[in-house]
Amino acid sequence: MNIKEYITSKNETINSLSKKLNIPYATLHNGIDKPKQMKYENLLKLSKYFGISLDYLSSFFDKEETTLLSILIDQMESKLKGNIYHFTQINFAYNTNRIEGSELSEEQTRLIFETNTIGVEDELVNTDDLVETVNSFYLFDQMLKNADNYLSEDMIKRFHQILKNGTNDSRKDWFVVGGYKKLPNEVGGKPTTEPLKVEKEMSKLINWYNSIKEISFNDIIEFHYRFENIHPFQDGNGRIGRLIMLKECLKNDIVPFIIEDKKKAFYYRGLSKYKEESGFLVDTCLSMQDKYKKQIRKYLKSGYDVEGILGE
Repeated sequence: MNIKEYITSKNETINSLSKKLNIPYATLHNGIDKPKQMKYENLLKLSKYFGISLDYLSSFFDKEETTLLSILIDQMESKLKGNIYHFTQINFAYNTNRIEGSELSEEQTRLIFETNTIGVEDELVNTDDLVETVNSFYLFDQMLKNADNYLSEDMIKRFHQILKNGTNDSRKDWFVVGGYKKLPNEVGGKPTTEPLKVEKEMSKLINWYNSIKEISFNDIIEFHYRFENIHPFQDGNGRIGRLIMLKECLKNDIVPFIIEDKKKAFYYRGLSKYKEESGFLVDTCLSMQDKYKKQIRKYLKSGYDVEGILGE
């Protein structure tokens, strides 16, 4: 039988099957009719529904290379829960904001993402914590959509604008949302690049990074260290910097990592000692990468080349 005959055998139409399996109609129709590429998450749904193997089902469609980035984008578009995209959104938003002082719990972060509500009992919640958490979810999606593009100053500024939009900072005359800092700032008690020199230093950093032919894990860490030393924005540098690391790992088929709040002391030590000993920061990031690899194995149990995604 061909795929159309399988659909008929179940007394289904493309339209009814699309609704039942939560696969966009156009995706299903074009994949079956042409045929063209079908993403693995959709193949899994069809495989389970028809009770046939993935290998056999895949023979009906053109095959496409599956990367972690393509999986995350596919799951983002499907709006399903309980997958690696769902986990990464919540885990990244919670930890990256918590490192910067957010008081929202992981459960509150999850509730905001899943229901767009928050449960608070006899507790005051900082409005910026709420706004920046919601912004982080949208920012993550925008990062995924732009992950394959080269880094640019415009992209980084757009990321910052999304993160800080609607916050109390955005209403301050001296704070530039989506623009470089006007006032000097510090990181870890150490001065950073002077405001008037930021544009020049950011241009140099981007040009250096984009000139590298094959980006490595260590190159991404090196970029992060230099970015945080420049500290180009008045606030939000750590969160934008960590988002860039995630983006660049996905772009270059490197297993990404999420710096956890409980590891922030090691992370900060790694940044402060990087010039003398880069291994502190690299080791912290590698340990976080190992934890994310476990999540990949957990959420991508079947239907994916997990070892290929992990580079093993």
